[in-house]
Order: sequence, then structure tokens, then C-alpha cells
Amino acid sequence: MSIDPQVIADPSFWHQPLAQRMAQFAEIRELGSLPVVHVDDPFTGEAVTFRALTRYSDVIDVSKRPGDFCSGKGSTSIVDLQTDAMEFFGSFIVMDDPRHARQRNIVARSFTPRALQGVLDSVEKICSEVIDGFCEHGEVDLVEVLSQPFPLLVICDMMGIPRSEFPTVLKDTNIILGAGDPDMLGGREDVMGALLEAGLELAGLMNELAEDRRKNPTDDLTSALVHNDLGEDMLAPSELAPFFILLAVAGNDTTRTAISHGMTLLADNPAERAAWQNDLAGLTPKAVEEIVRMASPVVFMRRTTTRPLVLAGEHLDEGERLVMFYGAANRDPRVFPDPERFDIGRDPNNHVGFGGPGPHFCLGAHLARREVSVAFRQLLSRLPDIEVTGPPVPLQSLGIPLVGGIKHLPVRFTPTKAGSST
Repeated sequence: MSIDPQVIADPSFWHQPLAQRMAQFAEIRELGSLPVVHVDDPFTGEAVTFRALTRYSDVIDVSKRPGDFCSGKGSTSIVDLQTDAMEFFGSFIVMDDPRHARQRNIVARSFTPRALQGVLDSVEKICSEVIDGFCEHGEVDLVEVLSQPFPLLVICDMMGIPRSEFPTVLKDTNIILGAGDPDMLGGREDVMGALLEAGLELAGLMNELAEDRRKNPTDDLTSALVHNDLGEDMLAPSELAPFFILLAVAGNDTTRTAISHGMTLLADNPAERAAWQNDLAGLTPKAVEEIVRMASPVVFMRRTTTRPLVLAGEHLDEGERLVMFYGAANRDPRVFPDPERFDIGRDPNNHVGFGGPGPHFCLGAHLARREVSVAFRQLLSRLPDIEVTGPPVPLQSLGIPLVGGIKHLPVRFTPTKAGSST
């Protein structure tokens, strides 16, 4: 009996261990079509349908054709949202050209490897600081002490957010990408109200900082975005806060999830861990790519057909929702030999963990790679016997989550002295 693709719509599907979930996706991937899945809006109860894209070739095809498969109807939500709300939380990733190209190009000036060099250099220092905070404890929740604070501290420092505001940013980003998990809502039952309140708090923080930087510029990203000495286009004040929400939420949670899943993958594959630990300098780049492939932190992006067309032999009407499941595509055996094997030396490894090729490829991929690389190099050298002591605890999402997050991961290690070099 073949699997019913409708299982994707069941929240319990997303609460399973990663390997179990991906085994079911493997069955769905071999159904040989673009299966139709029905979901109910968790907030309104409205029923909508979408086509599930689980094959690598289909994800690549759709990603390369933004004219046929648009983002402007909603890319980060399977159900339709009001345009203002969608863009407030999604910034330019929920837009199409020319608006998308304009905003992305403005931001991209500050995301080149050269422009990011100072940030990339600071990643090492921030990671050391974070590990110093728990390395003497011996037994911790890795999400709480490293996966969660590390990438968000990088982003806050990059934007110029004071460290005193870090708890606020952490709380709000957890709510926005917490997928409705009660632990992330801090006791609130009104999910939509909590989301809006968190977004407005982040926007207020960003607008206040931007106003200060207009008067007192520094060398942070916020100053670069509100000052222009070259006559180039700039983000409007109304565009700056949504960009910060996007950066704080997406840049934090995706890297957090990659680190957490990566540690679990190492625990399940001790031979690969030993090989990596014996050659940190040589194997780290490929190992990081394999973690991103296997973990695929971003669960999906949605596209919408702009005209009647044919995809994978299926005739689609205008306005059909297509949901690209990156994790399933990243384990397509047509592209990745022995795809369920965690292979830190895998080469080539042309995964879509940062999105497919095209205008919406992740702008922060370079920074994310750096963060994951530094995190594991420091963990495996400073805490060489670190081990996972219990199963990862996933977010309890209300529906299909945008990011497949882990909220707890217990680990233990031999305590070491803070301040030790790596």
C-alpha cells in the first residue's frame, strides 16, 4: 500500500525524528506525480490545496522560473495572507521583480564576502564567547546555550543592536518562527496576536536604532542601510524594519537548526564524526555542506503559477500553489548517491539547502556557512568528547513549519576552563 501524501498536512508528521520523516518523504517522492495535499489554515480554518514538490529536478525548475512561478502571492506561508502582513514578516523574499530585485540589490551591497569581512571575523570571537559561557558546566541543553544565542548574537552585533536588547530579540524571533509551539509563546494562547506583537516590537527596535544611526552613524549594517554617499538607491524607512525581521528570524533560526541537527547527525554517525574530528581543517567545508543537505533547516518555500503550464508532466492552472520541500529534494537518489547516508566527504554536493538557483537563493548563505563551520570546529576542538544524551525535542508546530526547528538537545562533556584557545 503506497503512502498517502496527505500525511504532510498532519502536524504529528512534523513532530517525528528527522530520519523517520524523511523516510516517508522518500515514499512520497516516488509516487511519480505532483501530489495534491489539502491543508486547513490553523488560524481561520480555511481549506486550501497545494502541490507537493519533492523531487530535486522540479525544485530546480521552479526556482529558475520566477516569471512562471511567483513569490508575490506568498512564499513563506502555504495559506494566503494579506499583502501588508506578508511583506511585514517576509520583506523582499515574498516579492517579485522589480520590487524584489530593487530591495535585494540594495541589501546585497552589504552581503558580499568583502563587505561582510568584519562580521565574518567576529563570528570566531562571538562563538568563543558563547562557549566560554557553558564550557565549565559539563551538561547543558545545546540549543539553549549555543545553537540559539550564537547566530542571533552575530546578527545583533552586525546590525548594531545593543546587547541589552538581545533577550527581546530572542523572545520575539522565537515567537515568529516558533510555529505556534506553546513553549515559544510564553503562555499566550492568541497565536496571531503574539506574532503581531513580536513583529511590532522588533520593528520598533529597528526604527529607533535607524533613527539614531541617521544622526550618529557607526560601522554597522544599520548605518550602511540608512546612509548613502554614492547616490545609490536606499531602503525606505518602511522597508527597513521588515528587512530586520527577516534577517533576525531567518538568519537566526536556520543556523540554529543546522547546528542542532548537525550535532544529532554526528551522534548517529560516530565514524563520520571521528573522521571530521581528526581533520577539522580539511573536512569542515564539505562536512558543513552535508549538514545543510541532511538537515535542510528551511522546510519549504511556496510558489504560485502565473499562467497555465506543464510541470513534471502535470497540467497546472494559473494560481495553483506549489510547495517546494527542500529536505525531500536534498535526498533525491537521482542526484545524491546513497542519499540517506551522512557523508562528510560527499562531493559533489549541489544541495538546495539554501534554496534553489534563481533570484531567491539565500543572500546570507556565505555567513551561515561560516557560522556553522566555526561552531563545529570550536565544539569539536574545545569539547572533544561532547556527546548527545537524549533525543532532540522538535517544535510542536500547529501545521507545516517553515523551519524544522529543534527546541532542546541535551549534551554532556568533560568541563573545560573558559578562555581556552581553539
